[in-house]
Amino acid sequence: MKQFIETIVKALVDNPDQVSVSEVDGEKTTVYELRVGQGDLGKVIGKKGKTAGAIRILISAASAKKGKRAMLEILE
Repeated sequence: MKQFIETIVKALVDNPDQVSVSEVDGEKTTVYELRVGQGDLGKVIGKKGKTAGAIRILISAASAKKGKRAMLEILE
């Protein structure tokens, strides 16, 4: 899942080398912390949060198949 998130986000931003994803795996929930370079936060969030929302939906759907919840935190 970590590589999946990185691949999507690197295609959206101007500085793909500054994209990093860390994963904190809990018993029932996995938290993904996405860090992007300065100035790229708006591209990841998108207009009215639609891009970030779409990424979160994809992550949640993929994690639900494993019987877990997933959360995405986007940091600059």
